[in-house]
Amino acid sequence: MEITNLHEFLQSYFKAHHCGVEDVKDGALTVQLSEEMDRTLMNRPFYWHYVKATGNKGVPMKLTLVTNQNKTDVKGERIHFGSPRLHQILNHLKEKEQFTRLFQKVDATQNTALFPWLITNIKVSYEGKQKKDEIFSIGLHLVNGMMKSDMMNILQNINLNMTISNYCYTISPIIKLKSGFKRIETIIDDYINNQSHQWANEAIDTLEEEVQLVHHFYNNAQEEEYLEKEINEITNRYKPRITYKVINGGIVYLKDDFLVKK
Repeated sequence: MEITNLHEFLQSYFKAHHCGVEDVKDGALTVQLSEEMDRTLMNRPFYWHYVKATGNKGVPMKLTLVTNQNKTDVKGERIHFGSPRLHQILNHLKEKEQFTRLFQKVDATQNTALFPWLITNIKVSYEGKQKKDEIFSIGLHLVNGMMKSDMMNILQNINLNMTISNYCYTISPIIKLKSGFKRIETIIDDYINNQSHQWANEAIDTLEEEVQLVHHFYNNAQEEEYLEKEINEITNRYKPRITYKVINGGIVYLKDDFLVKK
């Protein structure tokens, strides 16, 4: 789920949480929140406590988010990478929905098979002199082994529900989850191994230069403890490393013919 397009990410997020995306402009969107998402995002606990205590039905708020910071003709809340609202949304995904199970909505009049896909969103962090993150969204067909990248962008064009549609049934996976995840991990390993890692060489060069400089300042036995501490700090700061972290994922049951056409 690489958030290269914040606007599309927000549309997908709110649609997945059963909110009405009422107005979409270039660089802005207006969302009618569901009660659940109003409670999650709008910080109105006293309001919801009051309406429930009085037996009334609450009215969820509308939220207009402006993703294009140069857009001045729309009133709304500015949202961008690093903004508190985006952190709130990402934390909500991380805390509440790290793993999910969804079904493609199908208006079927006869028995229709839905096939299981393992969807995994993984953040790869490159740390050294500088830090860089890449986020991979990969889907694996758990019956025939087909694999697709950029899966979250594919899914945003599919209507997904938490319950299966009438006349639909699920096909049992042949590939087990652990084995499936290892396949996805292998694809990422291959991608990383085929990249240029000049950044790592530069980090090692800087590390060695900094260590030499520290040796120049601490050059007697009495300062050995300080020398070791400085070298450890420099090593932690510059030593190149690559780490994986699963952001979220799940099993999504999809009609096979739709994705074959894709």
